[in-house]
Amino acid sequence: MTDTTDMNAAHDDSGDDGTGDVGTGPGNLPDLPDLPDLPDLPDLRASLEAILLVADEPVPAVLLAQVLERPTGEVSALLRDTAAAYAAEGRGFDLREIAGGWRFYTREECAPVVERFISEGQEVRLTQAALETLSVVAYRQPVSRARVSAVRGVNCDGVMRTLTLRGLVEDAGTDPETGAILYRTTGYFLERLGLASLEDLPDLAPFLPDTVEGVEDGEDRGEVRP
Repeated sequence: MTDTTDMNAAHDDSGDDGTGDVGTGPGNLPDLPDLPDLPDLPDLRASLEAILLVADEPVPAVLLAQVLERPTGEVSALLRDTAAAYAAEGRGFDLREIAGGWRFYTREECAPVVERFISEGQEVRLTQAALETLSVVAYRQPVSRARVSAVRGVNCDGVMRTLTLRGLVEDAGTDPETGAILYRTTGYFLERLGLASLEDLPDLAPFLPDTVEGVEDGEDRGEVRP
């Protein structure tokens, strides 16, 4: 276990935010539309913490400044001050500037307890939402989080992070057209199900209603993408 364990908390498995899988790396800043006037917001530090808490990858200060409509210099300075304050207070997490952006990470000293927590969690039964999400990934892989959310009709980001932490789902690269991160099942997934390969997954056809229409080619027959 390294000291870069993602501290993001799993969100409620409800509501599609419609943001898809737009990367926020330093070389992939999205073109933000003209933002409406923001309502009264918490102070700047609280706003930064809220955004970074749900970030899946380092977020550049310039993007944070765009979203919050504040000068980039002010945002950068506050990020540095906040990171120093967390370190001085001995928090269980750090705010680090890595790969051109900012993100929360658990502290190195906390790695043993985080590892124990995750290991113990492996024995916990998956929720119905997790099982449904895992099924979508298994039969439609490689697939993006946005696509999984669209199939289930709810936001699956938190569940996907849980499945990744448990070693059942992993990164499978990016979609060449959209740049979205793709996911696939792991060898551990096959081991837990007692399968030799994805070809051994049961056929979905017997479980589908006769009136299903508009399903992508092959998916209504339970075929697995290579």
